[in-house]
Amino acid sequence: MKLIRFVDVGEGITEGHIQKWLVKDGDAVKEDQAVVQVETDKAVVNAPAPISGTIKINKKEGTTVYVGETVAWIGTPEELAGIGSQPQAEAKPAEAQAQKPQAAPAVQQAQAPAPQGQRPREPMATPAVRKMARDMNIDLAAVVGTGPGGRILESDLKGARTQQAGAAATGTSKPAAASMPVNRFAELEERHRGQVEREPMSQLRKVIAKNMEESWKIPRAVHMDMINAGPLYNIVSMQKENVLKSFGIKLTFLPFIIKAVVEALKENQHFNASFDRDSNEIVVKKFYNIGLAAEAKDGLKVVVVKDADKKSIVDIARDVASLHKKILDNTITIDEMRDATFTITNVGSLGGGYLSVPMINPPEVAILAIHSIKDAPMVADGKVVVGKQLPFSISFDHRVLDGADAVKFGLAVIRCLQDPDFLERF
Repeated sequence: MKLIRFVDVGEGITEGHIQKWLVKDGDAVKEDQAVVQVETDKAVVNAPAPISGTIKINKKEGTTVYVGETVAWIGTPEELAGIGSQPQAEAKPAEAQAQKPQAAPAVQQAQAPAPQGQRPREPMATPAVRKMARDMNIDLAAVVGTGPGGRILESDLKGARTQQAGAAATGTSKPAAASMPVNRFAELEERHRGQVEREPMSQLRKVIAKNMEESWKIPRAVHMDMINAGPLYNIVSMQKENVLKSFGIKLTFLPFIIKAVVEALKENQHFNASFDRDSNEIVVKKFYNIGLAAEAKDGLKVVVVKDADKKSIVDIARDVASLHKKILDNTITIDEMRDATFTITNVGSLGGGYLSVPMINPPEVAILAIHSIKDAPMVADGKVVVGKQLPFSISFDHRVLDGADAVKFGLAVIRCLQDPDFLERF
């Protein structure tokens, strides 16, 4: 018999969400058959059966699983007969780490654990929470977990530390386990009983919330400017039919914007970088992976056009179309969403807005927001004419970059997109 555990796949992933079981409890499955879809922080993964046999499901659809937890067992009916009669021991974080191969799937086979009773059940907590407890010198066994199934959360550790500090100040010895977080919405729900409902956040929205909290810590500033988009508009209008006939690809403004951004990044290397807070160093990247903020059914995802500097306009257009389709089909992979060096958010594709202040995508140091191309009055040769205007805004990390840097970067983008020779080069 073998079991399937949710293992540590790196990328900072500590939990997943059982999105859909592709088989039923008790079904006969074949080796390598996809049995469950698990949504991680980055993507949805189809997990295969490690062996042929009968499957016994341990985690229902819609539940959250943490690193080391058992998702299902696979074996003969006789081997599975005793499972479920008593609680199963989950893998220790260290054991889950030890089982992780390079490039492991999000859910992986493992040998069945030793019978319950041979070792004490450990407090349930993610590796990140365990490290936090060690750093805070807190015994997890003394902390009451308020997460699913009694899992210990970061907020529980903070509550325990507050309780310990209070006990030290007053000379009391009240245990940390007595600390419980206060639900600040309980009074509201009581006053408006039946008129307030709670919606659990999807796995993706949890990740977005966490990333945005990290982004908000960045001391940022914003630079805004305007592009005369006439040359860009003209070349796309002239070439889109030829590109569609020759390559079967719909040509848009975005591939040209990506090429212009790559050119600007080459001239302004610190925009293609990250800030290492631990060492106070700027990590400059010599490759150009352009992230694209994409609207998914359950929230925002960032897909990545890899090595954009080495690709033609048609290649980039093909990548953009493929990535967009995978977002809609919910088949995007972790690899297609990692290692962006700079991100573009195409606000204009949504059809609204004039200027915006985009949130930086950590660990990057800047993000470019492109808005809608609109007819607007412009001055040409001393006369007011109707032209094509493309507003943009750049949010940047002020620890690494200054306003003058943002102006130079913006001017480089403007120069490229207003230059017919640059646009026709690709």
